[in-house]
Parts: sequence; C-alpha cells; structure tokens
Amino acid sequence: MIPNDPMILLSFINTKLRDEYKSLDLLCDDLQLDKAELESKLSGIDYTYNPELNRFV
Repeated sequence: MIPNDPMILLSFINTKLRDEYKSLDLLCDDLQLDKAELESKLSGIDYTYNPELNRFV
C-alpha cells in the first residue's frame, strides 16, 4: 500500500528508488502502480521524475 499524502508519497518513492529499484518503471511494475497516476499524485507538489538521478526532484 502506498501513502496518499503527496509529501509522504514523495519520500516513500525516493527512498525506494534510492535503496531498492534502478528505475521508476521497475518500481511501478513491482508495486503494480500506474506511472501516470503516481506522477499525477505528485504533481500537486510540483515534483518531476528525473531519470538520470532516478528520483523525483
């Protein structure tokens, strides 16, 4: 289960990307998340995924 609060979700995803997953696609596949829906939830706090850094910035 992923957090609903955007700031907690951002922290959760960035931690997962840093510690466990090599890309957002792999994380989304493993957790069965829709990438567009995830990015939409985070868009409210104006963060975008940077694939070179493998995190939201």
